[in-house]
Amino acid sequence: MLIIGEKINGTRKLVNKAVLERDAAHIRHLAVSQVEAGADALDINAGTLPDREPEDMVWLINTVQEVVDKPLCLDSPNSAALLAGISATRQLPIINSISMEEQRIREVLPIVARHGCRVLALAMDGSSISPNCEGRMAVVRRLFEESRKAGVKDENMFVDALVMSVGTESEACLTTLATMRAIRAEYPQAHLTGGLSNVSFGLPARTLLNRAFLTLAIEAGLDSAIVDPTDRGLMETLYATRALLGLDPYCAQYNRAFRAGKIGPRLEERKTDKKKS
Repeated sequence: MLIIGEKINGTRKLVNKAVLERDAAHIRHLAVSQVEAGADALDINAGTLPDREPEDMVWLINTVQEVVDKPLCLDSPNSAALLAGISATRQLPIINSISMEEQRIREVLPIVARHGCRVLALAMDGSSISPNCEGRMAVVRRLFEESRKAGVKDENMFVDALVMSVGTESEACLTTLATMRAIRAEYPQAHLTGGLSNVSFGLPARTLLNRAFLTLAIEAGLDSAIVDPTDRGLMETLYATRALLGLDPYCAQYNRAFRAGKIGPRLEERKTDKKKS
């Protein structure tokens, strides 16, 4: 399961402020805290104006790479920012993202193919998102036609079936799960990913919905997710679900996470309980 930490994103006010003011300490903290919580990769989104985004992307990458050694997921529709980012990364990055939007097929897909990157592929046509599985699968098939034509391997495709809020569309979760199962059946070498927290947008107690959806999505084939790895309850749900579904042989990852204090009582809590006993 590839966990991509979502927190270094310039659309967040504090991250945007840190980028503009070159507050490296704030960015380093976000990077370290996410990796310590279990992130396998970090999403990097400068979120600034196109003319300055390449420079900001490189600054973010260099700042993050000073403190962690994980693959980065370069999040931008700007081909100049992506190329600048690729040149700055120490490990081959993941590209976030392509869709059937003409500009992304024309400018971003060739970058993915040329460098052999893994890529997040959104099941959307331009700015529109189909409300049903059939419509999303039609877009997914076109995406694979284009990616294969460009020379991108199916195993480098991380398809986002698109998670929408159940607060505005009651069937949103069911549509996403059906699309995920269809993708898994039709393209078995590809991966499934998504931004899980979208499912609860606009609703109270969002983490309850996020955790429940994570369990359902893993059962439907999800093997990557863009999440806040510092949400301890979410990560506990992830480890437990994978163990119960037979995706974690002999519960090895579950046991390692417990010994490291990532799930169950924190290590300091265990020490305190041990002293009391």
